[in-house]
Amino acid sequence: MDYRIERDTLGEMKVPSEKYWGAQTQRSKENFQIGIEKMPLELIYAFAHLKKAAAVVNSASGKLAKEKSEGIIAACDEVLEGKWDKHFPLSVWQTGSGTQSNMNVNEVVARRGNELAKLEGAIHPNDDVNMSQSSNDTFPTAMHIAAYTEVEKRLKPALNQFKQTLQDKEKEYMELIKIGRTHLQDATPLTLGQEISGWRTMIERSSQMIEESQKYLLNLAIGGTAVGTGINAAPEFGDQVAEQLKKQTGYEFVSSDNKFHALTSHDEIVYFHGALKALAADVMKVANDVRWLSSGPRSGIGEISIPANEPGSSIMPGKVNPTQSEALTMVATQIFGNDATIGFAASQGNFELNVFKPVIIYNTLQSIRLLSDGIRSFDEKCASGIEANLETIQQLMERSLMLVTALNPHIGYEKSAEIAKLAHNKGLTLKEAALETGYLTAEQYDEWINPSQMVNLKK
Repeated sequence: MDYRIERDTLGEMKVPSEKYWGAQTQRSKENFQIGIEKMPLELIYAFAHLKKAAAVVNSASGKLAKEKSEGIIAACDEVLEGKWDKHFPLSVWQTGSGTQSNMNVNEVVARRGNELAKLEGAIHPNDDVNMSQSSNDTFPTAMHIAAYTEVEKRLKPALNQFKQTLQDKEKEYMELIKIGRTHLQDATPLTLGQEISGWRTMIERSSQMIEESQKYLLNLAIGGTAVGTGINAAPEFGDQVAEQLKKQTGYEFVSSDNKFHALTSHDEIVYFHGALKALAADVMKVANDVRWLSSGPRSGIGEISIPANEPGSSIMPGKVNPTQSEALTMVATQIFGNDATIGFAASQGNFELNVFKPVIIYNTLQSIRLLSDGIRSFDEKCASGIEANLETIQQLMERSLMLVTALNPHIGYEKSAEIAKLAHNKGLTLKEAALETGYLTAEQYDEWINPSQMVNLKK
């Protein structure tokens, strides 16, 4: 392999000739050979937006030469296009401030910017690309940009698609009466549409909580530089960069009103990820309901059918499993674990800086990505194909002893319970048991036990 010699304040480093990174990136690559987890590209793209915005502001203020600014901006645009993805190789498990990844971006942008502007090394990674900045304020800024952007571009479309599917199924089955279940035991009737409306509302509520908590990600640490005082940056730099980022992304970013908080605390991400955890809890519930209701097909509940996407067993011919439910519930467990990691990592803000930033953003972005992909897959490969098994639903409802609840207002709780127990112990239908007790006539039974009057459908 061909190498070139790059230099930093610690000396010389051999860097592969075809790579755009420099000495500091190479040191990190060699010093942190831990795991296989790499800095997410979503974070790198957020950095590119930030470096571009900083170059615009620094040029406008006269601090950065126009030709350097143009080179930096052009290089950042190429990074955002995905042209240089392979030039950001660093491990998540590095310095807790993310300094090496900040420098990775600075080095790649500087080298490519020099090529594009034909400046022969005039653009310096620290002095120019990192002008008016520190890793301590750029990394948390990029964290917020990346998380907010991924929610907008990835998670919200998946949630909206899933909500529409559930709305359609809810409407389709709103008048299909089935038996309800509480404690995994028979309960009073409801309609399949009503049951699905609970799922739909879960997704709507979680979406609202994500929307609310997401607003806190609009606060950016930029302008705080090393410890929050803004040393080496103009007082207006943070506000100007936030305004430029708003123009570049269309999102309402602002510079945080307290940079000391922005550098050392990640409570905003903890709060936001809590909403992701609430969504994970809801999709866990929906996916589990679907696999319970579709269980069987002959020895389970079997009230609904789901698409058969692939063979379910390597030994049992014809077996089909609820694989999309299983995938989504595994996603949910990962989000619960991520939330524990994020919460603990965020508690480690010692003095002026939290140094668990890479693991916080890695887990946050993974949660957004997994929830987005998992919900989309579940919607397309399972939920949209749900079909009611009408005969099974009717049989199970007619066999249920909990229809006896409708007799409470007429003969009282204790006599109603006696009828249910008699039916269960002697294997009778509910009507046969009711008539055997003599507490009511056949005409009264048919009038009072009417499932359609028990589901409270609003016309």
